[in-house]
Amino acid sequence: MSPLPWLLVILAACCVESYKVLVVFPFPGKSHAILGDGVVRLLLKAGHEVTYITPILNKKPPPNLHQIDVTDNYQMFVNNKDMINIAQFFKVKQQMTIKSLFDFMFQMHKMTFNNPNVQRLCKDPKQHFDVIIGEWMFNDLYSLFSTIFQAPFIWVSTVDPHWMALQLIDQSTNPAYTADIQSNSIPPFTFYERVQQLVYQIVGYGLKKFYAAKYEQEIIELVKPLIQYRGHEVPDFEELRYNSSLMLGNSHVSMGSAMALPQNYKPIAGYHIETDIKPLPEDLQKLMDNAKHGVIYFSMGSNLKSRDFPDEVKMGLVRLFGELKQTVLWKFEEVLPGAPSNLKFLQWAPQASILAHPNCILFITHGGLLSTTETVHFGKPIIGIPVFADQFINVERAVKNGFATKVDLDFNMVEDLRVAITEMINNPSFTKRVKELSFIYHHRPVSPGAELVHWVEHVVKTQGAPHLRSPALDVPFYQKTYLDLAAVLLATIYVVFATLKFICKRFLCSRGKISSKNKKNN
Repeated sequence: MSPLPWLLVILAACCVESYKVLVVFPFPGKSHAILGDGVVRLLLKAGHEVTYITPILNKKPPPNLHQIDVTDNYQMFVNNKDMINIAQFFKVKQQMTIKSLFDFMFQMHKMTFNNPNVQRLCKDPKQHFDVIIGEWMFNDLYSLFSTIFQAPFIWVSTVDPHWMALQLIDQSTNPAYTADIQSNSIPPFTFYERVQQLVYQIVGYGLKKFYAAKYEQEIIELVKPLIQYRGHEVPDFEELRYNSSLMLGNSHVSMGSAMALPQNYKPIAGYHIETDIKPLPEDLQKLMDNAKHGVIYFSMGSNLKSRDFPDEVKMGLVRLFGELKQTVLWKFEEVLPGAPSNLKFLQWAPQASILAHPNCILFITHGGLLSTTETVHFGKPIIGIPVFADQFINVERAVKNGFATKVDLDFNMVEDLRVAITEMINNPSFTKRVKELSFIYHHRPVSPGAELVHWVEHVVKTQGAPHLRSPALDVPFYQKTYLDLAAVLLATIYVVFATLKFICKRFLCSRGKISSKNKKNN
């Protein structure tokens, strides 16, 4: 055999630059792990060496993947068990407040930095990285890793562009036409909604600036010894938080709106979806192939459990699905008795493979951003049943974009769902619209995965991509809002007014004296 092919392979391998990357995705949730796994998978495929801080471990990691175990972070959900319990949302119609969200995230960040495995990683003098990629979750503290390892930092925003995240690389969005992530309103806003968005932003900024500061300082004090241990100076955190190189966003205009975004924000929604869709299990493949009237897929995501629905709602849904001529796949943690023949329970559902099947005609979902991304990717209309966090605004956007119907999570949801299913199946405009958006989603110069790898490598090759840094980060708030100009104008007006008042007073006073003198002479 000719040695030429082997020589070419060796030469090609030598030409590939391999970087050492630290990926920080320690949130104890499957959906977040999917996004973290997507980053890792793409970087490994590109030939880079990855160290991965994660609560969900790969049992057979490849040679160039080093996992840092933070499974202890799951204790967060043990301590906050009602946070993702559907039954609780039937009792209390209230979303998590921004304050409670801050509290939860700070607990998780503290657990991550306190984890012995993370401490060992940070203290190991042999550990060096070319770039660090961290998940932004309503907290900026993972940027401390860039100081520990003296490497450029990239944020991954797992939600649609959010003012609190964007201010780290540019400036906050205008609340007059940009919705807060916890809102259920979408632009154009009414007067009340516009005021509401402004209040959301002011309250969020105030809480982050004053309430969150003490928690941030607590964790900074925790991390200080790690920075000093490696012989580095502890930076001012206010400067550090705005020193990231780039933000990779799990967003795309096909699912949101055409926002004004800075140069160092790169929308790469869908990067977590593998290009080669895995085949369905044989029994599921046969079931979907033989579904003459199509398949309806129902899933409340990876964190919410269908078993937590109240019994009357569960049984009502079973009866409803039994009335349909379509085959229904329900991601459920157990098998309910008395299920009709057209209803199949799936404890584990290969969601991408199900949505990719041509016989899947409708997706009933909680409205998580991964699910709404996948439905546009595969061109399937949805019925959204939002429960908490960004699910409300994700579903509202889908409704506005014309490929979804919303059903509220309450005791009337079975009847509301019956109406929604009938409407979605009998109205082809929903499918037509999502196919149009799917074309827009796919019609990109390169795939989102290729773009992710490109920008990570770009940051390393340009030593932090300072050319993408927004000048807005170097302009104080009072200058951005022209408060200094307002102060000068007010001072000028005051001086002019005071001068005129003084002149008038002197003039009137002198006139008064002249008048009095004339009267006296007369």
